[in-house]
Amino acid sequence: MSVIGIDFGNDTCYVAVARTGGIETIDNDYSLRATPSVVAFGERSRILGTAAKNQMVANLKNTLFGFKRFIGRNFADPIVEREMARYPFTVCSNETGRVGFRVEYLNESRFFTPEQAAAMLFTKLKQTSETALGQKVSDCVISCPAYFTDSERCSLLDAAQMAGLNVLRLMNDTASTALNYGMYKQDIIPAVEEPSRNVVFVDCGHSSFQVFACAFNKGKLKMLATCSDHELGGRDFDEALANYFCEEFRGKYNIEVKSHPKAYIRLLGEVEKLKKQMSANSTKLPINIECFVNEKDVSSSMQRNDFEALCGPLFARAETTMKKCLDDSGLSPESIVAVEIVGGSTRIPAIKLLIEKIFGKTPSTTLNQDEAVARGCALQCAMLSPNFKVKDINITDVHHYGVNVVYAEKDSSEGVMEVFPRYHPVPFSRKLTFYRKEPFTIRAQYINEVPFPTQIIGIFKFLNIKPSPEGDAIKVQIKARINIHGCFVIEGATWIQKSEVEVEQPMETESNEVPADENASKPENVEETKSEESVPAETESSADKDAEKEKKTVKVKKTVGKSVDLPYERKIFGLCREDLGVFVEDEAKMVADDQFEKERIDAKNTLEEYIYEMRSKLEEELSDYAEETFKHDFTQKLSELENWLYDEGENQQKKIYCQHLEELKKIGEPIKDLRREDLERPRAIQELERVIQKGHKVIWSRQNGEATYDHLEPKEIDELTKAIQEAEKMLESARLALRDHKKHLAPKVKVADIQNLIKQTESRFSPIIYKKKPVVEPPKPTPANEAEVNTSSQTNNGGKQAESPESMDVE
Repeated sequence: MSVIGIDFGNDTCYVAVARTGGIETIDNDYSLRATPSVVAFGERSRILGTAAKNQMVANLKNTLFGFKRFIGRNFADPIVEREMARYPFTVCSNETGRVGFRVEYLNESRFFTPEQAAAMLFTKLKQTSETALGQKVSDCVISCPAYFTDSERCSLLDAAQMAGLNVLRLMNDTASTALNYGMYKQDIIPAVEEPSRNVVFVDCGHSSFQVFACAFNKGKLKMLATCSDHELGGRDFDEALANYFCEEFRGKYNIEVKSHPKAYIRLLGEVEKLKKQMSANSTKLPINIECFVNEKDVSSSMQRNDFEALCGPLFARAETTMKKCLDDSGLSPESIVAVEIVGGSTRIPAIKLLIEKIFGKTPSTTLNQDEAVARGCALQCAMLSPNFKVKDINITDVHHYGVNVVYAEKDSSEGVMEVFPRYHPVPFSRKLTFYRKEPFTIRAQYINEVPFPTQIIGIFKFLNIKPSPEGDAIKVQIKARINIHGCFVIEGATWIQKSEVEVEQPMETESNEVPADENASKPENVEETKSEESVPAETESSADKDAEKEKKTVKVKKTVGKSVDLPYERKIFGLCREDLGVFVEDEAKMVADDQFEKERIDAKNTLEEYIYEMRSKLEEELSDYAEETFKHDFTQKLSELENWLYDEGENQQKKIYCQHLEELKKIGEPIKDLRREDLERPRAIQELERVIQKGHKVIWSRQNGEATYDHLEPKEIDELTKAIQEAEKMLESARLALRDHKKHLAPKVKVADIQNLIKQTESRFSPIIYKKKPVVEPPKPTPANEAEVNTSSQTNNGGKQAESPESMDVE
């Protein structure tokens, strides 16, 4: 099972995968690493990714893009009102006040939420990953901006669930970039005993500007501060250029560009190219658009200095965000070892100059500016997945906003408790303790200003609370947590139920011991005590004393506390479980419809290709294998079917195309088989001749007395000769049958018949030709004597031969 990391951008998405060799970025079906964040709707199916962007101008009203800015918001949101002016498609609300889009899909008007649009894009990225990897993909880590609120984060998780993805972590862009940097930039990581190295990252993407500071140590990564401008990005520079040229074209060509949405979209694409060119060139650069509005061609030019003057307010906002991050982190420019830039818009020279001015460092481009976030997400996913063994890095991320809990006091006033201050490490849990006699409600809200119409995170009501039997308030403990996704959640609530129980406690007394006062009352709680005297256990007196003791028990009362789960209700932003279930089913149905439509289009294309192929081959390579009358009739049938395909057959079912294809193949395939037979027949005959020649070679070698086959018996040679004669006879018969054969007629002898003859002949040849020679053992040597005595042995004791075994050489 593979794990992937997804960089979900407002303009484009990137997908990276963790493999044994490292982290790789996946190409999509257009061999591009970047997949546009665009979803379009047609009469019969959805169009996703690159294909959707390619048809954007022709299908502008039914093409959704930039929907990341709408996720988790209501229609009355001020940000939604500002964003609506940027897009040509219809933005509206449903009965619950949630923002959504109205499009034409399957020839009917449909309403889709931003979460559904994001789920469609995630489905496309999932399919791209599975195609590239050749296996199913489920686990993933998805990036989101650090300034996203709980509502936006929960909505993003819902969108991933609709697409069938299991999100192991919703990771901030900031932490993902820093993780990718720390994993591969090992030369900047200090040893454990050395102080941390501080690095600042500047990320300017399509619709947001984020600056964050990190401290790196051996095996540790700690976020120090994160500042952002959620309404400053590359698109703002594009719009500043586009608005400038709109004014120029109004006076120069009398064209109202903004009243023509398609023309304005084309202009945005051209000024984006111009912006990229100005990042590398300081000379005046032209912009030319043909057939812009009312068939008019327009042209103009701009220089980098003019661009920087035009976007001066935008650069001032970027400078403010950088200075704020420097102040929040508590770092000085001297304590920063490097400033890394990521995001496409950081390539603008003016932003690089601002970085040098504020941080005193030349910005470095160690990371891939476009793919850094996706690669960091894939790395984090590999760390969280049990299927991979990765060098672990302790990531301490921080929460972008502080969180308070507001509750009602006894005098009906509101009490406020700070639970998580700003830049608090996450994930993290805290226990909140309340003393209450009745059900109560708490409200979680952000402390700082957030880019959301309300600071409220959620409202939680705790039920089934009653006073104790004595009428006192009970102790309620609530576990609050910022989870791994950066969302505030209540993980549970309990109350402590206290009660007194009688328990039997062992008590040791001597059997002959009498209380001094028998009428004295026994204590309620008796604690077991140990004697301070130390008596040797092995002495006889201590053993006698132990035997005299009797074990007695006494009943004592103890106060015990039991933790009881407390039910609670919550009201948070986001989809309810019922709506989410409906959306999951809708997405699955649309995926099935897309697959059905793809199969229908493939069947249509296959039929069209077969028509073109057969019509072309009938005039060329298949011309000799069909009679003129047959070719005329077949060509006419192909033309009729082609005309039908572009007229009535444009939107037919898959089975109709398959039926027509089968009808054509019944006519066309026999002709192709005739040509295939004609091409393969000579090779088959040559193979049969080679087999026969091999048999002749064996017989010739045997007749000439060669040692290779001298082990063959005469009856085997006779059998081989008979097999050769039969094969030659059948070969000659086949040649006679094929001598006057016409190509447009079925052959009397097919290639399969010749191949069967080859197999039969080889099966008769093999036992004879490959028969092994018998193994002849070499003759054994014959000794002159059965035992040879060493005559050179010396004698002992008056000429007698030594009787020691060591003096004899026995064979």
